[in-house]
Amino acid sequence: MDKITQAHSVTAHIPSFTKIVGKENIFTDEESLHQYAHDETENLHYPPEIVLKPKTSEEVSAILKICHANKIPVTPRGAGTGLSGGALPQLGGVVIAAERMNQIHFIDEKNFQVTVEPGVITEVLQNAVKEKGLFYPPDPSSRGSCFIGGNIAENSGGPKAVKYGVVRDYVLNLEMVLPTGEIIWTGANVLKNSTGYNLTQLVVGSEGTLGFVTKIVLKLIPLPKYDLLMLVPFHNLEQAGEAVATICKAGFTPSGLELMEIESLKIVSEMIDDNIIPVTKETAAHLIIEVDGNNKEVLLQEMEAIGELLTQYEIGEIYFAEDATQKERLWKLRRRVAEAVKLKGYTIEEDTVVPRAALPDLIKGVKALGEKYDFAVVCYGHAGDGNLHIRIKKEGVPNSYEHPEMTKALREMFVLVKNLGGTISGEHGIGLIQKPYMDIVFKEVNLQIMQKIKKAFDPNNILNAGKIFDQ
Repeated sequence: MDKITQAHSVTAHIPSFTKIVGKENIFTDEESLHQYAHDETENLHYPPEIVLKPKTSEEVSAILKICHANKIPVTPRGAGTGLSGGALPQLGGVVIAAERMNQIHFIDEKNFQVTVEPGVITEVLQNAVKEKGLFYPPDPSSRGSCFIGGNIAENSGGPKAVKYGVVRDYVLNLEMVLPTGEIIWTGANVLKNSTGYNLTQLVVGSEGTLGFVTKIVLKLIPLPKYDLLMLVPFHNLEQAGEAVATICKAGFTPSGLELMEIESLKIVSEMIDDNIIPVTKETAAHLIIEVDGNNKEVLLQEMEAIGELLTQYEIGEIYFAEDATQKERLWKLRRRVAEAVKLKGYTIEEDTVVPRAALPDLIKGVKALGEKYDFAVVCYGHAGDGNLHIRIKKEGVPNSYEHPEMTKALREMFVLVKNLGGTISGEHGIGLIQKPYMDIVFKEVNLQIMQKIKKAFDPNNILNAGKIFDQ
C-alpha cells in the first residue's frame, strides 16, 4: 500500500478510533506527528499519519482489530529513547503511544513481585519498590525517562547487568494484545514454569513486532544495604579493557563495571559542567567500579583488593566516592555520555557485545577501522559484560542508515565482532538500522524461523513491520 492510499485509509477510521480513545487522545497535528517521527536513533525522521493514546488493554485491542482488518501499519511507542529505530513509523500508519498506560498496579511484598503498565518510567518503578525495601536492578542510562514497556521490547540492560542480569531475568508474565486484537497472558506469576513454550521470554526483546504489551509482572529482590564506588584512571585504553576480565577472573562480581574513554568523559564533563573526575594528559580511559551488598566491611575489603589487583596496569591515582552525592555525580556523567557525544557530532552509535576477554581486541579493531574509513570514534559502555558502545563521527555523514560508505565500514566492524565471538547488539536491539547486518550473525535458516514466528503472531504483518528483518 502506498503512503497516499494508506493515509486515506487511516483517515477513514478516525471516527472509529474516536469512539475507542476519545477525541482528546487522537493526534494528527503537524507538531505531534513530528514528535513521534523520531527517537534517539541517529537523525532519522518518519512521521506517522496518526497518533493514538489508549488507556486500557481493551482499547489497544479495539485499535489493533481495525488495523489488522484494514492492513494499516502500527508502530508501538514507549518514551522514544530507543537507539535502533524500533519506534520509528517508517511506513506511516498508526503510532500507539503508551503514555497513558502508566500505573503501578500492585507491589507484592510477600512474593517479591510487582505488576505495572508499559508506560511506567523505569526510575519511578525503582523508587516505588525501593520504598518497600525491594530492588529492580535493570537500569538503562535513560532510566529517568524510558518506559518499562520499551525496556521489555529491547531487553534492556544497564550498568548493573554485570551482576544482576538484564530485563529478561526479571519478567515473569506479560499481558499482551496480539496484532489480531486478542488479549492473552504469556505465562504465570511464578518463579519456575515448564508449561509449554516460553512465550514470555520470546516476547521480551522482540521489539514490538509480536504484540503490544499492556501489563508486566516483574520479579524483585531484596535491596542491598550498601554500595561503594571507585574510579580508576588508565593510561592505556586497551589495558582498561583487559582489566575487566582480570577483575572477574579473580572472583569479584561488581554491581557496576563501566568503561569510559577519555574523549567521551571530557565531552560529557563539559556539557554538564562537572569536573569531579580528574583528567591528566596521561589518562586514556577510566573504569567506574561499584560493589554492593549487606556487609560494608566486606565491601571495603573487596574494593581494596580490586585496587591492588589493578596495580599491574599503568594506572593513575584511584579515586573513591566518599558519599552519595559524589556517587550520583559520577553516575550522572556515565548516564549522560550518550547525549553529550551525540551533540558533539557522534551521531552513529553501535551496541556491540563480545566475551569480556575480547574487549581489548574489539577496541583495537574499532580504532583501526576509524583510521581506515576516516571517522572519529569514542568508546564507552558496560565493560563488565562485554557490551561496548561505539560512537562514530564522520564529517557530512550524520546517519549510517542506507549510507553506502558507512554500511561498508559497519559491516566490517560487525564481522570483527562476530569473529571475536560476539554479536551486533547487546541491549539496543536491531530495529531498523541494524537489520542489514543480521546475515553476519545468523544463517538463513535462523532468519526463516524468526519470520515464521512473526507470521504466526501477525499474519497481516501490521505491527512494527520492517523491523529486525524485511518481510
